[in-house]
Amino acid sequence: MGRTTACHRRRRAAGFTLIEVLVALAVAAVALVNIGALAATNIRGTRIFEQRLALIATTRAILTALPGREQLLPGEISGEFTDYRWRIDVRPFEARFIDPRRPSPWVPQTLVLTVQAPSGEVLRIDTVRLNRRPQGNSR
Repeated sequence: MGRTTACHRRRRAAGFTLIEVLVALAVAAVALVNIGALAATNIRGTRIFEQRLALIATTRAILTALPGREQLLPGEISGEFTDYRWRIDVRPFEARFIDPRRPSPWVPQTLVLTVQAPSGEVLRIDTVRLNRRPQGNSR
């Protein structure tokens, strides 16, 4: 009987039980799922960041390609640039602190540039551009 007990102890200490193996597999599976979810989140975040950078770069290119100050008349201009739709609204600049009776060689204009990416994201830039007042009209 002493020999059977010693043999039984050796068998028990020789390997893992089925429960221990299943628990180890479950822990490994949970770790792999979490690593996969983290990688997917990083890829998605990187893609969104790259799309935003492309939208900003396209907006800069459109602003750079705008016609000169004298050629930009009030109204709306629109177009498409590498699958990005854009629209520029040019309006007279209106503000309470500007006295229209004071003569000035400059006429401020409000410029609103709206660019829409193929993904649907929109970037809007509001700015003011100064144009020279036409000669003979220095009101």
